[in-house]
Amino acid sequence: MAANIITTEDLMDFKSDLLDEIKEIVINQSGVKIKKWMKSKEVRELLSVSAGTLQTLRINGTLPYSKIGGVIYYDYSEIVKVFEEHKIHNKY
Repeated sequence: MAANIITTEDLMDFKSDLLDEIKEIVINQSGVKIKKWMKSKEVRELLSVSAGTLQTLRINGTLPYSKIGGVIYYDYSEIVKVFEEHKIHNKY
């Protein structure tokens, strides 16, 4: 019987694929459509936050945004990046 060796790169690929599949399942179940650029209402629904909380995240620089013609847009990948940067790993 031949032995299979799993490398770190294999595990990272698996992790990426698994996260993509989980994200797709969550998106389909939540009913929120994810796209590259999202308006404030879409972000509020995605994060389940109020308009005031979203404004606070903009003002304190937590959540980057673009403003075009009075309309505020958020890059979905930047939202994910903010969550990744603020992830807390508890060791029990």
